[in-house]
Amino acid sequence: MKLHIGDVELNNNVVLGPMAGVCDLPFRLLCKEQGAGLVCTEMVSAKAIMYNNRNTKELLTTDERERPVSLQLFGSDPEIVSSQAARIEDLPFDILDLNMGCPVPKVVNNGEGSALMKKPELASRIAEACVKAISKPVTAKIRKGFDEDTITAVDLAKRLEDSGVSAVIVHGRTRQEFYSGRADWDIIRRVKEAVSIPVIGSGDVTDGPSAKKMIDTTGVDGVMIARAARGNPWIFREVVHFLETGEELPKPTWDEKREMILRHARMLSDFKGEYIAIREMRKHVSWYTAGMPGSAKLRGRINEMETMEALMALID
Repeated sequence: MKLHIGDVELNNNVVLGPMAGVCDLPFRLLCKEQGAGLVCTEMVSAKAIMYNNRNTKELLTTDERERPVSLQLFGSDPEIVSSQAARIEDLPFDILDLNMGCPVPKVVNNGEGSALMKKPELASRIAEACVKAISKPVTAKIRKGFDEDTITAVDLAKRLEDSGVSAVIVHGRTRQEFYSGRADWDIIRRVKEAVSIPVIGSGDVTDGPSAKKMIDTTGVDGVMIARAARGNPWIFREVVHFLETGEELPKPTWDEKREMILRHARMLSDFKGEYIAIREMRKHVSWYTAGMPGSAKLRGRINEMETMEALMALID
């Protein structure tokens, strides 16, 4: 169950994936408490760090309690990405992850994120520059390819290994697919067979049995959970327990969900202030309560709440 990425030892091989607008500090802390072996920050633009963009300060904030933590950078210029990696290396994070998989149009249109799946040579130059610039382990998150005509995951993974990265995370979908359809676990298996560094699989891991199935069918060293953790930080204790024992834990009760929602809101309020926290909690409460009786009606009321008191009254 333990996993080493460079000189960083993880307690287990179940990882919280980076999600923009979701994986802020409070959410990562909750997932860590529930058993995530590694948590990852929201992606940060190397150019934004270079230009001292004030929004990056919050994105770069980490906490001792969440370590080991992976900080994710994105960019398309080897010199800019590596120089900014060196600039922030003294911050308290443990692993630098390079985003080569983000499918969002404004990122891709800049030649960043999953656009790099079309340019394996450039992607490996970025990785090599970062490995040389810092002493912390460097990992890279990639996709199956850019589209069905550009399936580059195996080639890129081998290039990244040669560039000195300590692990590669593979999402089994192309950029064209975004998050639709079924993830291709066969491409993850092929990447695992092609390299000797740790490979972490991503895509359609939603519970303990699916995590075990991915490990058994692909041979990956670990699994990454992203969208399935929204409104469900308990997924980490469930998956870790299943991988260790083969037993499925009971789902959280309403009382557990209620306590988690209120705690999440308080942590978010402490971190970002009540005004922003309550507005951001609207999506989280929708995720926490999805599928529960009356959740559709609740969602309509959630979007009207503006204070912590309103949130507490609604949840009660």
